[in-house]
Amino acid sequence: MSAVVHMDEKTPHLHLTFVPLTKDNRLCAKEIIGNRANLTKWQDDFHAYMVEKYPDLERGESASRTGRKHIPTRLFKQAVSLSRQARAIEATLDGINPLNAGKKKEEALSMLKKWFPQMENFSGQLKKYKVTINDLLAENEKLEARAKASEKGKMKDTMERAKLKSELDNLQRLVDRIPPDILAELKRQQRHTVKER
Repeated sequence: MSAVVHMDEKTPHLHLTFVPLTKDNRLCAKEIIGNRANLTKWQDDFHAYMVEKYPDLERGESASRTGRKHIPTRLFKQAVSLSRQARAIEATLDGINPLNAGKKKEEALSMLKKWFPQMENFSGQLKKYKVTINDLLAENEKLEARAKASEKGKMKDTMERAKLKSELDNLQRLVDRIPPDILAELKRQQRHTVKER
């Protein structure tokens, strides 16, 4: 029904939506796909087919090889919510002054009572994904280093081009300063040298 490439993870990946109809037109995903091993085989076969047509196509590493676990979207949403709450708590704490101390302290305490259990729960859930998170952080560092190196390379190229342009400009200024009669004499001598050869 559809095939959409998603770029929301390290490796671009394809989401394929299809209707698993059997030869006798029954709707049966189990019969068409089978189990997890069969789905992996489908993915392997699809990659083999695609790489024949597009040899540069790379495949991401299987989670079974990397030991990574998929980090559920709900954890990202939970992290955003906790961060938003933390900023609100900070704003409330920063807003405490002698005139509103009682009211603001109660407000902050109420917010913290709600936030701490959610934060502890979130921290506990993150422990399950520690390997994946550490791998992603390491990958980010490598990508940042590559980006900096690339930027440094671009800067070096720009500097080299600027230096060459400056040298060419200096040479052109020298040529422009040569009096016309000296240039004419130089050309005459060059023609004379060529004829002698």
